[in-house]
Amino acid sequence: MKADRRLSLSDFDFELPPELIAQRPVAVRGESRLLSLRRSVAQPGAPSASSTDLPTCQLTDLRFSDLSSLVPAGDLVVLNTTRVRHARLIGTRPSGAPAEVLLIHPGTDGTWIALGRPGSAMQPGKRIRIGPDVFVETVAVLDDGNRAVRFIGMTAEEAIASFGRLPLPPYVTRDPDQHDEDRYQTVYADREGSVAAPTAGLHFTPQILATLRAGGARLGTLDLEVGPGTFKPVEVERLSAHVMHPERFEISADLARAVVETRDAGGHVWAVGTTVARALESAAERGGRVRATNEETRLFITPGYRFRVVDRLVTNFHLPRSTLLMLVAAFAGLEEIRVAYRHAIAARYRFYSYGDAMLIVP
Repeated sequence: MKADRRLSLSDFDFELPPELIAQRPVAVRGESRLLSLRRSVAQPGAPSASSTDLPTCQLTDLRFSDLSSLVPAGDLVVLNTTRVRHARLIGTRPSGAPAEVLLIHPGTDGTWIALGRPGSAMQPGKRIRIGPDVFVETVAVLDDGNRAVRFIGMTAEEAIASFGRLPLPPYVTRDPDQHDEDRYQTVYADREGSVAAPTAGLHFTPQILATLRAGGARLGTLDLEVGPGTFKPVEVERLSAHVMHPERFEISADLARAVVETRDAGGHVWAVGTTVARALESAAERGGRVRATNEETRLFITPGYRFRVVDRLVTNFHLPRSTLLMLVAAFAGLEEIRVAYRHAIAARYRFYSYGDAMLIVP
């Protein structure tokens, strides 16, 4: 889907007080705040700390634990079960100067695709020492700026197990600690493969999931490997010129069947996170169905895109000028998101990966 040519990068900019960038998760998983954005007037008696009526939507301040009561029986809630890989490797150059490598995914020929800094340390033939007699050597610089690297002295799996660190987002200005080992993974994380967590899922607890099931909601899962492009701001003013980084995703036959059954029964499909939304929309077929598939997606969703599968979206608050902000603006409406973000800032919601959540019901 092509970006709306009338939109520009400045349409997705906003000022965020630095103190609202969450540096740590809330003390207890599941106790985050939840801002509900609905494109119609809320029903009387809905739980609310405050609300703001708008011409096309209502904002309601909730707790994330309220989500269980908002999902009707028969609706399908889809989760991304990817697990964050310990993909950050800290090392030194031959001069002793520091360097680091971020592994993205395995290549097809025994190499790995990676990023690193400084870029001068990752030129073909250069090595970064990550442990005693263990090195990462750059084999090639790829067209997209990524590097193909190989490991010397250990296998990649051994090096990750021995030296790999959890790659916290760049706006978390501290080193990861043992607490992050638990809290920067979802409680349902399964197959390792991402460099970042599907952060909307970080709010869920086993109890919240059990309450959803007890209320008659269906839970489905898919796997999308989150890449470093999730943190990369758009750098071209004309959105139609932006090129998305590919991300691998897999949708099972069971999930494809659950989407069909939910649709046929008149239920709604809830995407937990922008990663789930992109995967479902990338595999969309007629009638709101999805195909079972294992492929890469470069889908770039901006306002003007017509969603074919996703009916409800649970998401965190996103970086300005980011593709994730553009996706939620496409889902909720650009002006609605501007109003919601102004409300969230005024109400001191916590932003980004370890921050609070939004529920969008268009």
